[in-house]
Amino acid sequence: MDAPAPTAGPIPTGYFRWEPEEDDVLICRAVREETHDVKTFVFAPRNRRQFEFISGQFLTFEFEISGETIHRCYTISSPPSRPDTVSITVKRVPGGPVSNWLHDEFKPGMMLKATIPMGTFSWSGMAATKYLFISGGSGITPLMSMTRSSYDLALIADIVFLHAARSPSDIVFRDELDFMARRNRSIRPFHVVERDAPGEPWSGLRGRINLDVLKAVAPDFLEREIFVCGPTPFMDAMRTVLRGAGFPMTRYHQESFNFEDFTEEAQEAIAEAQAEIDSAVKTYRVEFAKTKRVVEVPADLTVLEAARRAGMRLPSSCTKGVCGTCKSKLVSGTVDMKHGGGIRQREIDNGMTLLCCSKPTSDLVIDR
Repeated sequence: MDAPAPTAGPIPTGYFRWEPEEDDVLICRAVREETHDVKTFVFAPRNRRQFEFISGQFLTFEFEISGETIHRCYTISSPPSRPDTVSITVKRVPGGPVSNWLHDEFKPGMMLKATIPMGTFSWSGMAATKYLFISGGSGITPLMSMTRSSYDLALIADIVFLHAARSPSDIVFRDELDFMARRNRSIRPFHVVERDAPGEPWSGLRGRINLDVLKAVAPDFLEREIFVCGPTPFMDAMRTVLRGAGFPMTRYHQESFNFEDFTEEAQEAIAEAQAEIDSAVKTYRVEFAKTKRVVEVPADLTVLEAARRAGMRLPSSCTKGVCGTCKSKLVSGTVDMKHGGGIRQREIDNGMTLLCCSKPTSDLVIDR
């Protein structure tokens, strides 16, 4: 009998689920090098607790770096079938304050605060038995969680896993995917690289993922459930290829978060859009205390959107009040916030707000 994709399993007797409302601190148990610029960080609760989540979800962490509080979302790369720990896999980003701090400073035994797992990019509960996972770069993490779950639980699921990387040395989880494939023939990984690595020539698939590549690795791709994760241009390209091939897009799923910074052109465009806002809408003065920037925010616009239109680069990911990346201290003033679970009540009581889903109801001062 065909088995559906896994959901979060029950917590075993004698254990309790990790509840960040009670204790939101996780301790790092291990740091593992995956490639020259990618590391996996393994966390466990401080007390006897276990994690409950579904493959594809993410955690939002709170970092204190150089006196500044920064929130970042990271997809869980470990599977829910291993509930004692949870792992994130982080690529070093040139100039990135968090990724570089994690790679250079963060060690086993150190601790971080985190929220409950969230997100809807998952195969949980699906009845399909044939999947095509397509990932680019660090977008491999949610799909790796799903594949590990399938392997651990011996699911009757046919998985073709297609991953794109710059070179052989940039392929994340290469050895583990090959190991799972040797032990479970229903898991078939394929790697596509753009160039050789020094001292490591490549004899496999080369270039970019296109229709010919899809047909080569999964001739029946039109019959599969397809999950895609990677940089936005990568996902856009995959969507275009699949639509052009006549793939039924109701069976297409991609990660919805956009972790990319705004380009200068985008900043100019949104600044121009700000000038077109109807002057009849009441506006409020919003001051960002640390940067000394002041933005006029219409009552019908979120603080984050108005700040972006004014050319400010504030941290954010989901823009839906879910991830908590834009969480900020409200020094003074009031807002109308309609969030999706990315902030706790005690944080709201302490003056925190999510800029992506907060509209001003008075002049504001924000600690950013």
